[in-house]
Amino acid sequence: MSRTIVALDFSSKEEVVNFLNKFDKPIYVKIGMELTYACGLDIIQTVKAMGHHIFLDLKLHDIPNTVKGGMKNLANLGVDIVNVHCAGGIAMMKAAVEGLEIGAKGNKRPLCIGVTQLTSTSKEMMNEELGIPGEVMDSVIKYAKNAKAAGLDGVVCSVHEAKAIHEACGNDFLTVTPGIRLASDSKDDQKRVATPDYANEQGCDYIVVGRSITKSEDPVKTYDLIEDMMK
Repeated sequence: MSRTIVALDFSSKEEVVNFLNKFDKPIYVKIGMELTYACGLDIIQTVKAMGHHIFLDLKLHDIPNTVKGGMKNLANLGVDIVNVHCAGGIAMMKAAVEGLEIGAKGNKRPLCIGVTQLTSTSKEMMNEELGIPGEVMDSVIKYAKNAKAAGLDGVVCSVHEAKAIHEACGNDFLTVTPGIRLASDSKDDQKRVATPDYANEQGCDYIVVGRSITKSEDPVKTYDLIEDMMK
Protein backbone atom coordinates (compact mmCIF):
# COMPACT_ATOMS: atom_id res chain seq x y z
CA MET A 1 0.00 0.00 0.00
CA SER A 2 1.05 3.56 -0.67
CA ARG A 3 2.22 5.49 2.38
CA THR A 4 0.74 8.71 0.99
CA ILE A 5 -2.96 9.37 1.61
CA VAL A 6 -4.41 12.14 -0.55
CA ALA A 7 -6.96 14.36 1.20
CA LEU A 8 -9.89 14.91 -1.16
CA ASP A 9 -10.71 18.39 0.11
CA PHE A 10 -13.37 19.07 -2.50
CA SER A 11 -17.04 20.01 -2.31
CA SER A 12 -18.52 18.16 -5.29
CA LYS A 13 -18.55 14.74 -6.91
CA GLU A 14 -17.48 16.31 -10.21
CA GLU A 15 -14.30 17.73 -8.67
CA VAL A 16 -13.45 14.37 -7.11
CA VAL A 17 -13.98 12.39 -10.32
CA ASN A 18 -12.02 14.90 -12.40
CA PHE A 19 -9.14 14.77 -9.94
CA LEU A 20 -9.02 10.98 -9.60
CA ASN A 21 -9.26 10.49 -13.37
CA LYS A 22 -5.74 11.91 -13.56
CA PHE A 23 -4.39 8.78 -11.85
CA ASP A 24 -3.98 5.51 -13.75
CA LYS A 25 -3.36 3.48 -10.58
CA PRO A 26 -5.20 2.97 -7.28
CA ILE A 27 -4.23 5.44 -4.57
CA TYR A 28 -5.21 5.93 -0.94
CA VAL A 29 -7.53 8.88 -0.37
CA LYS A 30 -9.05 10.61 2.63
CA ILE A 31 -12.72 11.56 2.58
CA GLY A 32 -13.49 14.06 5.30
CA MET A 33 -16.35 16.18 6.55
CA GLU A 34 -16.39 18.70 3.71
CA LEU A 35 -16.88 16.11 0.99
CA THR A 36 -19.15 13.82 3.02
CA TYR A 37 -21.49 16.64 4.02
CA ALA A 38 -21.57 17.97 0.45
CA CYS A 39 -22.16 14.67 -1.35
CA GLY A 40 -23.39 12.24 1.28
CA LEU A 41 -22.03 8.76 1.83
CA ASP A 42 -22.67 7.90 -1.84
CA ILE A 43 -19.33 9.53 -2.63
CA ILE A 44 -17.67 6.52 -0.98
CA GLN A 45 -19.12 4.15 -3.57
CA THR A 46 -18.08 6.52 -6.36
CA VAL A 47 -14.48 6.49 -5.18
CA LYS A 48 -14.49 2.74 -4.51
CA ALA A 49 -15.83 2.07 -8.01
CA MET A 50 -12.76 3.88 -9.37
CA GLY A 51 -10.57 1.38 -7.52
CA HIS A 52 -9.20 3.57 -4.74
CA HIS A 53 -8.74 2.88 -1.02
CA ILE A 54 -10.50 5.09 1.51
CA PHE A 55 -9.71 6.62 4.88
CA LEU A 56 -13.07 7.97 6.10
CA ASP A 57 -12.12 10.87 8.33
CA LEU A 58 -15.25 11.73 10.34
CA LYS A 59 -13.67 11.72 13.82
CA LEU A 60 -16.52 10.20 15.83
CA HIS A 61 -16.78 11.56 19.38
CA ASP A 62 -19.88 10.78 21.44
CA ILE A 63 -21.08 8.49 24.19
CA PRO A 64 -19.86 4.88 23.76
CA ASN A 65 -23.18 3.40 22.65
CA THR A 66 -23.70 6.03 19.97
CA VAL A 67 -20.17 5.57 18.61
CA LYS A 68 -20.62 1.79 18.63
CA GLY A 69 -23.78 2.11 16.54
CA GLY A 70 -22.15 4.55 14.17
CA MET A 71 -19.15 2.32 13.59
CA LYS A 72 -21.38 -0.71 13.09
CA ASN A 73 -22.90 1.06 10.09
CA LEU A 74 -19.63 2.52 8.80
CA ALA A 75 -18.17 -1.00 8.70
CA ASN A 76 -20.68 -1.85 5.97
CA LEU A 77 -19.43 0.86 3.61
CA GLY A 78 -16.26 -0.90 2.53
CA VAL A 79 -13.85 1.79 3.70
CA ASP A 80 -10.36 0.87 4.85
CA ILE A 81 -9.75 3.23 7.77
CA VAL A 82 -12.06 5.11 10.16
CA ASN A 83 -11.31 7.26 13.17
CA VAL A 84 -12.48 8.60 16.52
CA HIS A 85 -11.31 11.34 18.87
CA CYS A 86 -9.11 9.91 21.64
CA ALA A 87 -10.60 12.57 23.92
CA GLY A 88 -13.76 10.45 24.03
CA GLY A 89 -12.01 8.07 26.40
CA ILE A 90 -11.09 4.41 26.53
CA ALA A 91 -14.66 3.12 26.89
CA MET A 92 -15.73 5.03 23.78
CA MET A 93 -12.75 3.79 21.78
CA LYS A 94 -13.43 0.19 22.83
CA ALA A 95 -17.05 0.64 21.76
CA ALA A 96 -15.87 1.89 18.36
CA VAL A 97 -13.87 -1.29 17.78
CA GLU A 98 -16.77 -3.45 18.97
CA GLY A 99 -19.11 -1.71 16.55
CA LEU A 100 -16.73 -2.26 13.66
CA GLU A 101 -16.36 -5.94 14.47
CA ILE A 102 -20.14 -6.39 14.64
CA GLY A 103 -20.65 -4.49 11.39
CA ALA A 104 -17.92 -6.42 9.59
CA LYS A 105 -19.84 -9.66 10.22
CA GLY A 106 -16.80 -11.89 10.33
CA ASN A 107 -14.96 -10.11 7.53
CA LYS A 108 -11.88 -7.97 8.05
CA ARG A 109 -12.95 -4.77 9.79
CA PRO A 110 -11.66 -1.33 8.83
CA LEU A 111 -8.63 -0.11 10.74
CA CYS A 112 -9.62 2.24 13.56
CA ILE A 113 -7.30 5.06 14.56
CA GLY A 114 -7.60 7.76 17.20
CA VAL A 115 -7.09 11.49 16.74
CA THR A 116 -4.73 12.76 19.45
CA GLN A 117 -4.26 16.53 19.19
CA LEU A 118 -5.17 18.25 15.93
CA THR A 119 -2.22 19.65 14.01
CA SER A 120 -3.86 23.07 14.30
CA THR A 121 -3.45 22.90 18.10
CA SER A 122 -0.56 24.84 19.61
CA LYS A 123 0.69 24.51 23.19
CA GLU A 124 -0.89 27.87 24.06
CA MET A 125 -4.27 26.84 22.68
CA MET A 126 -4.14 23.47 24.42
CA ASN A 127 -3.22 25.05 27.77
CA GLU A 128 -5.39 28.15 27.71
CA GLU A 129 -8.46 27.19 25.66
CA LEU A 130 -8.73 23.43 26.15
CA GLY A 131 -7.58 23.51 29.76
CA ILE A 132 -5.00 20.76 29.26
CA PRO A 133 -1.72 21.57 31.07
CA GLY A 134 1.77 20.62 29.99
CA GLU A 135 3.32 20.01 26.60
CA VAL A 136 1.47 18.87 23.47
CA MET A 137 3.79 15.86 23.31
CA ASP A 138 2.70 14.65 26.77
CA SER A 139 -0.98 14.90 25.85
CA VAL A 140 -0.45 13.08 22.56
CA ILE A 141 1.47 10.22 24.19
CA LYS A 142 -1.20 9.82 26.86
CA TYR A 143 -3.92 9.67 24.22
CA ALA A 144 -1.88 7.18 22.17
CA LYS A 145 -1.43 4.86 25.15
CA ASN A 146 -5.17 5.03 25.84
CA ALA A 147 -5.91 4.23 22.21
CA LYS A 148 -3.68 1.18 22.30
CA ALA A 149 -5.27 0.03 25.57
CA ALA A 150 -8.67 0.33 23.90
CA GLY A 151 -7.63 -1.88 20.99
CA LEU A 152 -7.23 0.76 18.30
CA ASP A 153 -4.79 0.14 15.46
CA GLY A 154 -2.99 3.46 15.69
CA VAL A 155 -3.38 7.21 16.00
CA VAL A 156 -3.38 10.42 14.05
CA CYS A 157 -0.54 12.64 15.23
CA SER A 158 1.86 15.25 13.95
CA VAL A 159 5.22 14.20 12.55
CA HIS A 160 6.90 15.53 15.69
CA GLU A 161 5.26 12.90 17.92
CA ALA A 162 5.50 9.82 15.68
CA LYS A 163 8.84 8.54 16.95
CA ALA A 164 7.84 8.94 20.61
CA ILE A 165 4.54 7.15 19.96
CA HIS A 166 6.35 4.18 18.44
CA GLU A 167 8.67 4.10 21.45
CA ALA A 168 5.70 4.17 23.84
CA CYS A 169 3.29 1.90 21.95
CA GLY A 170 5.44 -0.26 19.67
CA ASN A 171 6.38 -0.08 16.00
CA ASP A 172 3.28 -2.01 14.91
CA PHE A 173 1.05 0.76 16.32
CA LEU A 174 0.31 2.93 13.29
CA THR A 175 1.02 6.63 13.06
CA VAL A 176 -0.98 8.55 10.46
CA THR A 177 0.37 12.04 10.02
CA PRO A 178 -1.44 15.06 8.55
CA GLY A 179 0.05 18.53 8.27
CA ILE A 180 2.44 17.46 5.51
CA ARG A 181 3.60 20.13 3.08
CA LEU A 182 6.29 20.44 0.46
CA ALA A 183 8.95 22.92 1.52
CA SER A 184 7.66 25.49 -0.98
CA ASP A 185 4.06 25.36 0.27
CA SER A 186 2.19 27.52 2.78
CA LYS A 187 1.40 26.14 6.24
CA ASP A 188 -2.19 27.43 5.86
CA ASP A 189 -4.12 26.87 9.12
CA GLN A 190 -1.92 24.15 10.60
CA LYS A 191 0.73 24.75 13.26
CA ARG A 192 2.63 21.46 13.60
CA VAL A 193 3.67 20.74 10.00
CA ALA A 194 6.55 19.01 8.22
CA THR A 195 7.84 17.89 4.84
CA PRO A 196 7.42 14.32 3.50
CA ASP A 197 11.11 13.48 3.74
CA TYR A 198 11.21 14.61 7.37
CA ALA A 199 8.09 12.54 8.09
CA ASN A 200 9.86 9.52 6.64
CA GLU A 201 12.93 10.17 8.79
CA GLN A 202 10.70 10.29 11.87
CA GLY A 203 9.19 6.90 11.10
CA CYS A 204 5.66 7.98 10.20
CA ASP A 205 3.76 5.01 8.77
CA TYR A 206 1.41 7.05 6.59
CA ILE A 207 1.20 10.73 5.70
CA VAL A 208 -1.88 12.71 4.70
CA VAL A 209 -1.28 15.29 1.99
CA GLY A 210 -3.98 17.60 0.67
CA ARG A 211 -3.37 20.93 -0.96
CA SER A 212 0.23 20.19 -1.96
CA ILE A 213 -1.19 17.56 -4.34
CA THR A 214 -4.74 18.69 -5.08
CA LYS A 215 -3.69 22.26 -5.87
CA SER A 216 -0.62 21.22 -7.83
CA GLU A 217 -0.35 22.00 -11.55
CA ASP A 218 0.55 18.33 -12.02
CA PRO A 219 -1.01 16.29 -9.18
CA VAL A 220 0.29 12.94 -10.42
CA LYS A 221 3.87 14.19 -10.70
CA THR A 222 3.66 15.74 -7.22
CA TYR A 223 2.14 12.55 -5.79
CA ASP A 224 4.95 10.45 -7.29
CA LEU A 225 7.55 12.89 -5.96
CA ILE A 226 6.14 12.60 -2.44
CA GLU A 227 5.96 8.82 -2.69
CA ASP A 228 9.64 8.76 -3.63
CA MET A 229 10.41 10.84 -0.53
CA MET A 230 8.70 8.19 1.61
CA LYS A 231 10.83 5.30 0.32
